[in-house]
Amino acid sequence: MKKKASKSIAKIPKCLCIDDPGMQSEREKLQADFDMEDAAKIIPLIEHLSRIEDPRMEGKCEHLLVDILVIALCATICGAEHMTEFEEFGECKEKWFRSFLKLPNGIPSHDTFREVFKNIDPKQLRQCYVDWIQGFMKGVDVQHICLDGKTVRGSRHDPDDKNPIHMVSAYAPESGLVLTQEKVGEKTNEITALPDVLRRLALAGTTVSIDAMGCQGEIARQIKKQGGEYVLSLKGNQGKLARDVEHHFECAERDQFALLNHDTHTTVDGGHGRVETRRYDVIGDAGWLDAGKKWGGLAAIGRVVSEREVKGKEGSKSCETRYYLLSKRFTAKEFAKASRSHWGIENSLHWILDVAFHEDACQIHAGHAAENFVVLRHIALGLLKQGTRIKRGIKTRRKVAGWDENYLLELLKGNYQA
Repeated sequence: MKKKASKSIAKIPKCLCIDDPGMQSEREKLQADFDMEDAAKIIPLIEHLSRIEDPRMEGKCEHLLVDILVIALCATICGAEHMTEFEEFGECKEKWFRSFLKLPNGIPSHDTFREVFKNIDPKQLRQCYVDWIQGFMKGVDVQHICLDGKTVRGSRHDPDDKNPIHMVSAYAPESGLVLTQEKVGEKTNEITALPDVLRRLALAGTTVSIDAMGCQGEIARQIKKQGGEYVLSLKGNQGKLARDVEHHFECAERDQFALLNHDTHTTVDGGHGRVETRRYDVIGDAGWLDAGKKWGGLAAIGRVVSEREVKGKEGSKSCETRYYLLSKRFTAKEFAKASRSHWGIENSLHWILDVAFHEDACQIHAGHAAENFVVLRHIALGLLKQGTRIKRGIKTRRKVAGWDENYLLELLKGNYQA
């Protein structure tokens, strides 16, 4: 697609156009030391992105797909949120991009970015992400995986659209990285997406936590079959089972947990005048549950009682009780760690995507663009979280990456410095 001349080539005489021999010589000079294979060795992500099938008509493309994807990723890392900003970012950084990209016809226009992201197969981009993250995390011991869904509210096609896209993500709280993601079908819910997400994960030796939507016998059995353990939040969607577990804890507490395999742990957190006390209880016997057999390895039940109070504020005291199904007789401290870590997917992923990346405000929705942009943001956030040389929050790191090309290159390479 045609566009205005790139700003970074403004020094070339105005009489030269794209087809002018003088312009071609200038481009050839800039590309003299370029080698895509060498670039992929320096930036492994380029190799993965280059495997994605180009959705455009062959022979009618002015720009390489991998160039478009890399520019979009770098722009996203540095704060760009729209196609026009991708174009402007590329033009500002063209000289830098030419050090490792081909750019045969300069920087793509915003229309080119739009068409590409609208038509790329999201499954291919997601697979590219999964392949990259597996290499990226090679040697990293993943102990806990959180599964949860998030609605991208801005992806509605119009104000009356009641079906914005909803994505289920698998998140590793120790590393702060999304391991994979899956779009939920328009007329279904998270339950249908969870099995596909789980199948793409290596669960042996890990603990998987899921909120109440995923508290299903089939999900529990699949986790155990793949070698993992589970911590499943139990609520009203499992009516009789939820009531039985609640009643069992009430009776056990009344008898002071006599003759039961019971463990407890209490934590107290405070700040800004607020004090929150959490008590974690685990009863290591679930054989009495009538529905226990369908849960595949159900070994224990857990309870969290959270009491919150604001000092000096009358009537501020509140109490919340949550129940869990456990596939292992966790100690109360292990259970506390797993249940608290699960909230990391809300605080360290979903919240950051909304506050730092403005995901809910993004109204890109044409074709597959909304789903592809979710994956793009996940890649950008993963790179930013690992680039801890800059001891600041994600918003500040994004700004620094835009100011400092050396830092941006560090992020792309994966050569992180503490």
